[in-house]
Amino acid sequence: MKKTLYIDMDGVICDFDSGLARLDPAVRERYRGREDQIPDLFSLMTPIPGAIEAVTELAGLFDTYVLSTVPWANTSGASQKIEWIQRHFGKDRHSPLWKRIILSHHKHLNRGDYLIDDRPHRNGAAQFAETNAGATTLHFGSPEFPDWATVLDFLRPRA
Repeated sequence: MKKTLYIDMDGVICDFDSGLARLDPAVRERYRGREDQIPDLFSLMTPIPGAIEAVTELAGLFDTYVLSTVPWANTSGASQKIEWIQRHFGKDRHSPLWKRIILSHHKHLNRGDYLIDDRPHRNGAAQFAETNAGATTLHFGSPEFPDWATVLDFLRPRA
């Protein structure tokens, strides 16, 4: 039986700042401090380097799901996130993430072995390991896990 792996989306699979960089400066100014509410922002993001290949590999090794939060004030973000995953991973049954997207503000309610998140103290990520005995949260972008190569090096032998 495969171990369960959850992967956050923004800042882990897709580059939030790349979406911001594509916006008109006037739009950025109007939404300053609440950037996640910008209409269509999620559709503008590019993949984090190595993310598509790493997630595809990990989906073969683990029971893998995207576990992401949608801004409460930007409900179109939910459909944009699904469309982003379909665009970069495929829409059909052969996609490594086909029907494997969970949107939640309470990540700790999910049962599993690993969570990869760039903000491990938000939306229940900090409690994930506490509510799942033996579980591990990998802080993506930290000195320990700065990129996908280090994440793969850590997870491959644990599959």
